Amino acid sequence: MKKVCWGIIGCGDVTEKKSGPAFNKIDKSSLVAVMRRTGRLAKDYADRHKVARWYDQAEDLIKDSEVNAVYIATPPSTHKKYTVMAAEAGLPVYVEKPMARNHKEAQEMIKICNDNEVQLHVAYYRRAMPRFLKIKELLETGAIGEVRAVNIKLAQPLQENEKKEENLPWRVIPEIAGGGKFLDLAAHTLDLFDYYFGPIESAAGFAINQGGYYPAEDNVVMSFRFENYIQGTGSWTFNGYHNLDQNEIIGNKGRIQFSSFSEEAITLENENGLKKIEFSYPEHVQQPLIEKVVQSLLGIGESPSTGKSAARTTKIMDKIIADYYNNKAY
Repeated sequence: MKKVCWGIIGCGDVTEKKSGPAFNKIDKSSLVAVMRRTGRLAKDYADRHKVARWYDQAEDLIKDSEVNAVYIATPPSTHKKYTVMAAEAGLPVYVEKPMARNHKEAQEMIKICNDNEVQLHVAYYRRAMPRFLKIKELLETGAIGEVRAVNIKLAQPLQENEKKEENLPWRVIPEIAGGGKFLDLAAHTLDLFDYYFGPIESAAGFAINQGGYYPAEDNVVMSFRFENYIQGTGSWTFNGYHNLDQNEIIGNKGRIQFSSFSEEAITLENENGLKKIEFSYPEHVQQPLIEKVVQSLLGIGESPSTGKSAARTTKIMDKIIADYYNNKAY
C-alpha cells in the first residue's frame, strides 16, 4: 500500500471533528468516500468535508475501487458486521471503541481479520495523544518511583435525553451498546492503564441500575490487579450529583493525578514538590493515533492500539457487568 485511501462507514458525530478531517491531514492518507444509512446526511457530510463520493449502503462503499481501508464509526452493534464485510473484501479496518458489544464479538473480529490477512486497529486514541504519552514518560522515568496502586473515579449527572424512555441515546441501550455508559467511557481509562501497566490479570465488581431511567447499568464499582501485581479500584456513576473525572497513580516516591476526558493539568507530586503539567488536546483528537495506523498500513511503523489489545479491555468489562445482564432478559 503506497497511500491509504479511507472510506468511513457511519459518518456521524464522532467523525465531524475528532477523526474525519484528520484523514486528509496525514501524509499518504486521504478520505475518499463516506457512508451513512440516511443518504441525504451522507451527502451533506461529503459536501461539507469535500469528500468525493457518498453512499447509503456499506456494501457499495466497500466495493468502491479506490477505497483500500475502512474506518467503522457506527454504534457497537454493527462493528462486527462491518468488520467481517471489510475483511472478507481484503480491506484493513480501523474501528471505533468499544471494539464490540462483548468479548465474543471482539474475538470473532480478530479471527476474521487474521484469516483474511488484514490489519485490525481500534480507536483507543489516548494511546497516542501527547498528554497521555507524557504520563507514560513520567512512569517510565521513575518520577513517582515504583507504582503501587491506581484509582479511577468518574461521576456524571443524569443527562436530559436519558430521561426520555421513548428516545433514549444508543449508549444506554444494551442491545446496541453492549451495556451502558460504563462500556463507552470506562473503556478509555481501562485501556489506557492496560497501555501503561500491561494486561489486567484479575477483576471483580458489581454493576447495578439505581436510577431506573433506562435498561443499562448506571453504577459500577470494581477492583482489579495487573499481571505485574499493581492493584487498582474504580467507580463509575452516571446518575450522580456532579461531574468528577479523576485518576490517581500512586508510587512509593510520589503520585500522579489526571483526568481522562478534560484538559485539566496533570499533577505530579513527589520529593521535588507539586508540579502541574499543562497539555491541550489536538484539534482532531484521533489524529495522532490515525497517523500510527497509517504508518502501520504503509509498513513503516506500528499502531499501539490493535484488535488484540482492545479485546483485553472488552473482556474485563464483560466480566464486571455479567451478573447484571445475566439477570436481565437481554
